Amino acid sequence: MKLAHRLFYYSGGFVIGLILLFFFLGGKKASCDYSPTARVLKNIRIKKKSFSEQALTTMLTHKIDTSNIREILTSGSVDFGKSNTKLDSCRIYFIEGSTKEKNFTMLIENCDSIAKVNTLNISK
Repeated sequence: MKLAHRLFYYSGGFVIGLILLFFFLGGKKASCDYSPTARVLKNIRIKKKSFSEQALTTMLTHKIDTSNIREILTSGSVDFGKSNTKLDSCRIYFIEGSTKEKNFTMLIENCDSIAKVNTLNISK
């Protein structure tokens, strides 16, 4: 069999496999969270959130709601240098992100069943 025929059959099978893969996985909410930042943000997103008094005051002052916090937890980044991940009970993460021309920094205490936003700072 010639090389051109082999490449044709291989590419045909590869394309059929891709189509089947997209057909079976297209409707599912499958995600590939392999980076440490993505895993931490997903872990925080799925937990119930509580806010400290300082965070609530900042949110009221700057007219920020929980949808902005959710957006930061989706597209933000975790600064592991400023985080304290060596704690046994509740790890503390420093998260940075931006939405609507505002830059956010949050200090989140991530426990087993709840994630508490301890501090929330906003700059333009």
